[in-house]
Amino acid sequence: MTNSDEAASSTPEAHGAQTDDTAAEVKPHWGRVAAWALWDWATQPFNSVIITFVFVALYLVSDSFLPADVAAQGEGAAAYDEGIAALSRTWGWVGTGAGILVAVLAPVLGQRADRSGRRKRWLAVSTAVMVLCMLGLFFVEADPRFFLLGAALLAIGLVFQEIGGVQYNALIAQVSTPRNVGRVSGLGWGLGYIGGIVALLLVVVLAPTLPADNGMAYRLIGVGAAVWTMLFGWAVFAFVPENPATAREQIGFLESYRVLWRDLSDMWRRSRATVWFLVASAVYRDGLAGIFVYGAIIAAVSFKFTDDEVIMFGIGANLIAGIATIVFGRFDDRFGPRKVIIWSLVGLLVCGSVVVAFAGSGKIIFWTAGLALTAFVGPVQSASRSYLARVAPRGKEGEAFGLYATTGRAASFLAPMMWAITIGITGATLWGTAGVLLVVLAGLILMRWVKEPSARAHMGEQGDA
Repeated sequence: MTNSDEAASSTPEAHGAQTDDTAAEVKPHWGRVAAWALWDWATQPFNSVIITFVFVALYLVSDSFLPADVAAQGEGAAAYDEGIAALSRTWGWVGTGAGILVAVLAPVLGQRADRSGRRKRWLAVSTAVMVLCMLGLFFVEADPRFFLLGAALLAIGLVFQEIGGVQYNALIAQVSTPRNVGRVSGLGWGLGYIGGIVALLLVVVLAPTLPADNGMAYRLIGVGAAVWTMLFGWAVFAFVPENPATAREQIGFLESYRVLWRDLSDMWRRSRATVWFLVASAVYRDGLAGIFVYGAIIAAVSFKFTDDEVIMFGIGANLIAGIATIVFGRFDDRFGPRKVIIWSLVGLLVCGSVVVAFAGSGKIIFWTAGLALTAFVGPVQSASRSYLARVAPRGKEGEAFGLYATTGRAASFLAPMMWAITIGITGATLWGTAGVLLVVLAGLILMRWVKEPSARAHMGEQGDA
């Protein structure tokens, strides 16, 4: 940390007390909150439609990208199955590379945006790159020669989505107060879930009307997702105020890593509970990710859901998660984010255990306990963002959320590992659920060392939103 940095760290803003001048600069209201939350809605199709349910699953990792003679052999043929597995492996490695880039870049880019007062600029660049990547999917024809183009576009989109998410999360300090940050965070997450549902329903309705030759339907879906992002994503740039710069002098990119290490050391000395939160949240967030990734597999394999039932369950799960997240935001503001996280993790563990213990009851147990479980996923994610927004040092929110992204990436192996180990030991796919729940339980235990933020968080009282 430079001398100017050390001098700045002694100011009230660096440790949580916002000055009256800074408070006067930001007068949040629900119009700005809505503009901020719309970015979650705007970018959700990249997750739900492109990455999770449609473009990758149904197109990129399919026989559309196998040699014609191999594709003609069909499922069950050794060459065909190996070809599909090779596509999946390649996509997995590309995604891994994207994750490593995020882990390395996120905290430093967040820090630099804090110092320069350019969070919105970085968010705009990241959003624009995501849009260009989705538009680029139009050129990914159904031919093996275009597979790497599609994978590269999606990997770049993933990197910039995460970097944009860091800036977006940090901007919550510009539109909320300690009295309503839980509700604001919940609104953003909730709109994201609901936006995913609307986008998926549009795909279900419109896909049959699109031309199918040469993967055209999927390519047009990519273009549609880009248009959706442009249509709804502009509001945050028009109505949300920029963060003030925290340093007059900028430092080099490599020097930013030295400053980051000094800031981490300072965080460990001054706010060890925050460090524990980054660790605990990384663990339980990976468990939450595992629940969503493997939930459809459990439904199809262990409970014999049809394809239509899986889709209906997914829509219901996202709807419940979205509504619950918005509602739990009020509990966050009233009781504190730590309590919401703990209550939600306990509820999730209970529902997940019921699914495993009473699987013999058939589909009804998954429809009931499985859907009930989804009501706790969003509140955990939203309250985690609220917690970090409350404890991050004033002016260093971008760096804090960059570390949040990095620690999440560092722990991203846990749920897949436990899923594989428990299935390997038991020989039953259902028990993979228990392995993922153990990851969630580990995160819950680590929350023991995390303290509830004080009633008056670092954000200061900025006025009513």
